[in-house]
Amino acid sequence: MAHFFTDHLLPIIEHYGYWAIFVIVMLESMGVPMPGETALVTAAIYSGSTHRVDIRLVIAAAAAGAIVGDNIGYLIGRRFGLPLLVRHGHYVHLTEGRLKLGQYLFMRYGGAIVFFGRFVAFLRTFAALLAGVNRYQWQSFLFFNAAGGLVWAMIFGAGGYVFGDAIERFSRPAGILALVLAGLGLFAFWALFRHFEDEWQAAAERALPGPLIDDKR
Repeated sequence: MAHFFTDHLLPIIEHYGYWAIFVIVMLESMGVPMPGETALVTAAIYSGSTHRVDIRLVIAAAAAGAIVGDNIGYLIGRRFGLPLLVRHGHYVHLTEGRLKLGQYLFMRYGGAIVFFGRFVAFLRTFAALLAGVNRYQWQSFLFFNAAGGLVWAMIFGAGGYVFGDAIERFSRPAGILALVLAGLGLFAFWALFRHFEDEWQAAAERALPGPLIDDKR
């Protein structure tokens, strides 16, 4: 494990316990750049090597932090993100048609984005905000968010507890690979988007007619 995170996170976890895990993961899930996954793995390794904290409560604290933080991020994105983009998005070429297309894509694929985004570093921080900005249905968001948070916490919590530092050595290249694959996927999507943009925007308008901001949706 990187000495920086060990030296800084471990004393915090030793002093504040499960609350430290909860708060760090929650802040990351809200959109604040924080080492949430590293905090979970550090606490799990600490639990497995010393048994001073209960691994079940470590996993529960991380899952709760992920779910609570993501829901706060979702609400921030839904309340403030879309109105700001409607007013100022044209400065970065986000027209109303493109914003509506974002809502349409989240309507169709939002569950996969929210669930699998929990396992990719960049998406783990911003997926909830994006879901809120794109007015993804809250009930669906809550289900896939809770499922992703629980599975993520169990995999990395149990992995750190059982395998110790080996899970950190595995998670780092796995996280880099996931980020590379996500980048390639975004590039492929961008190429498809440029090719089919007019067709997709027409489909989005048919699926979501009317004004872009509608508090009833």
